[in-house]
Amino acid sequence: MSRFSNVLERLTATIASRKGGDPSASWTAKLLADEGLIGRKVLEEARETVEAEGPDHLAAESADLIYHWLVLLAAKGVSLDEVAAKLEAREGTSGIAEKASRKP
Repeated sequence: MSRFSNVLERLTATIASRKGGDPSASWTAKLLADEGLIGRKVLEEARETVEAEGPDHLAAESADLIYHWLVLLAAKGVSLDEVAAKLEAREGTSGIAEKASRKP
């Protein structure tokens, strides 16, 4: 298992442990309790990631984005395995062809 997947696994477990927690004591619990807030944070972090200057800044903003994306998945009840299944289903397919095959 790669370092990245190990970190994702631990972070996903930590996020799951915060579900139903006290929003005044945990940022993750606060995000999980407010889907509007987590949506805004994902958008904010995506913008900051795109605008990052330099490799270290990009890595830091990417970490923020991934964390908030994982919280969003947890809030919506979507597992990383479900995301992986979607990625696996697209393997070997051109991105252009895959996008064209989606229903509007």
